[in-house]
Amino acid sequence: MSYLSDVMQMVREMNPAEPEFHQAVKEVLDSLAPVVKKHEKEYKANKVLERLVEPERSISFRVPWVDDKGKVQVNRGFRVQFNSALGPYKGGLRFHPSVNRSSMNFLAFEQTFKNALTGQPIGGGKGGSNFNPKGKSDREVMAFCQSFMTELHKYIGPNEDVPAGDIGVGGREIGFLYGQYKRLTNQYEGVLTGKGLLWGGSLCRTEATGYGVCYLCEDMLNAHGKSLEGATVVVSGSGNVATYAVQKAQQMGAKVVTVSDSNGYVYDPDGIKVDVVKEIKEVRRGRISEYVKMVPTASYRDGKKVWEVPCDVALPCAIQNELDLDDAMDLVSGGCFAVTEGANMPTTREATDYLQRKGVLFMPGKASNAGGVAVSALEMSQNSMRLRRSFDDVDRDLKNIMDGIWTQVSTASADYGMEGNYVAGANIAGFRKVVKAMREQGFV
Repeated sequence: MSYLSDVMQMVREMNPAEPEFHQAVKEVLDSLAPVVKKHEKEYKANKVLERLVEPERSISFRVPWVDDKGKVQVNRGFRVQFNSALGPYKGGLRFHPSVNRSSMNFLAFEQTFKNALTGQPIGGGKGGSNFNPKGKSDREVMAFCQSFMTELHKYIGPNEDVPAGDIGVGGREIGFLYGQYKRLTNQYEGVLTGKGLLWGGSLCRTEATGYGVCYLCEDMLNAHGKSLEGATVVVSGSGNVATYAVQKAQQMGAKVVTVSDSNGYVYDPDGIKVDVVKEIKEVRRGRISEYVKMVPTASYRDGKKVWEVPCDVALPCAIQNELDLDDAMDLVSGGCFAVTEGANMPTTREATDYLQRKGVLFMPGKASNAGGVAVSALEMSQNSMRLRRSFDDVDRDLKNIMDGIWTQVSTASADYGMEGNYVAGANIAGFRKVVKAMREQGFV
């Protein structure tokens, strides 16, 4: 067996029943084959890959809380601090029923390379719980967040680990979490990002991930003589990333015709109305099917996916593995020429390979959804300096960071004879930074 195969086998044996983590590691290792071949003797002697695929620290804890009926509920919490070679651990908290050890390992592993691509001094981590905030009262969400932070606060800090939001963790949850952290530590510090603007948050942070997806998509399209301007775009999801990807794509001249949630999708031939989506998801916390009651010209397809809609560009912005091989075939038959991931690993390996074989431009999430964590790092800097920057200044920095990621990804793919393979380019570019830092810091 080769060195790469040996490491992959080790990952499977040490992390049984963790399919998402196996999928993420295999994709990265496969991409790294030409890099590893060039340095195999050194990497093998120093167990570089073995250290890279093993988290520095993985924490699992009980989260008891009391619901509105006075009944005790118990959930499980996680924080995976995967790699701190480039800086303090940085990555979101996800509150969703799908959260388990496998999803946390996968997300923290991906976060390590994503954060490296931003050029900011941040390492990779991820956390969350199988708690589902949907359908819960504000008091129940607060009770859960306070219990969750009571345990988590022991392991985080502004120079140690700085969590942020993710699926199921928005401004409300960040507020409850930060309030409890401050209560327990008596410290007013930048330990969470995505905070409210009155108490340390950054302008443009809410929009950053969705905007960044569009900025990098446009860079990729421009390099191939195309543009978002005039393109028909399908977007999956209707949370924070999807909403602001829709908004920015429309500002850049695209026509976005879909949004979705776990029940189905909305098709609006006149273009998605962002204000309606925000009203439904951010104010009412409702289901996207309500869109058709407010916009009668739109239609709703229950239990279906947006990928069946003909389009030029697809932006998967919901959740991992939402776009499978059949969906990829639908996209190709519908004329899609570019896919840019807004979520973390939303496309299965089989679908990714198929799209690339068919000549569809494909940008992986570890590059294209890095805008959120990039602005989170800018928020950390603002907190350290006790200052506030304007929306336009932060947005300008975000655009420059995404342009820089494009340069890194496209250059790395070309350096190893895989020009146009941006999955390989993103993995190689992030890997080179992380491994260089690990080597310089010794065997720790």
